[in-house]
Amino acid sequence: MTRDFLVLDRIRFGYRDREILSDVSLRFERGRVVALIGGSGSGKTTILRLIGGQLRPRQGTVVFDGHNVHELGHEALFTLRRKMGMLYQFGALFTDLNAFENVAFPLREHTDLPESMIRDLVLMKLEAVGLRGAAGLDISQLSGGMARRVALARSIALDPPLVMYDEPFTGLDPVALATIAKLIRRFTDALGCASIIVSHDIDEAFAIADHVYLLSGGQIAAQGTPAEMRASTDPKVRQFLAGGIDGPIAFHYQGRALADELGLRP
Repeated sequence: MTRDFLVLDRIRFGYRDREILSDVSLRFERGRVVALIGGSGSGKTTILRLIGGQLRPRQGTVVFDGHNVHELGHEALFTLRRKMGMLYQFGALFTDLNAFENVAFPLREHTDLPESMIRDLVLMKLEAVGLRGAAGLDISQLSGGMARRVALARSIALDPPLVMYDEPFTGLDPVALATIAKLIRRFTDALGCASIIVSHDIDEAFAIADHVYLLSGGQIAAQGTPAEMRASTDPKVRQFLAGGIDGPIAFHYQGRALADELGLRP
């Protein structure tokens, strides 16, 4: 397998005077599932947007499949994005299209394949997620777990070498959650793609991940295999995995002291 298929090197990013990521470096290989964990606002989804070229870093580089993402022109960037699959939080399916048409959309948009071949490919993808029989159903007729599986089938329609999952387990019942997790692992192994999972569900993410990055304070606070993370004595790791209120990971967004804000100090 190709190593370091995707590299983020010394990334800095922020909005105005608020820095979200500070000197963050990440590496991803094909055939591996990497989980990004951390509190809300720690920059996990921001990393996905930087990889896709939706955001531009203040400093550092994102190199995907040998291309510096943020040096590409408009057309070249869109061509590169065809190698990226994305499962959005809650699926983000087109509600005016049925299950079949949702999965067919990227194939029609990015290829010149005949309709007969598109039909076969869509049915194969739906079969892979156990929903070939639901091909003709409207999105409103699908359960939450079924809709997420249709979205998963759409994200791998083009057999991309990179698939990104933004909170793929949110809002699912335990059975649907375990099913999605198993499918992500299966597709990563079968396609040999690089998979990146942003998730707050520690148990399921750790069950399928090969490597884990913990983001805190705009930096990589810790990294390692799931087993190494669970065995860590690092206070930030222990607090996050245990869901502790007290610890080095702050609850309050940084700002002026409340007394100063209210004008209570002389």
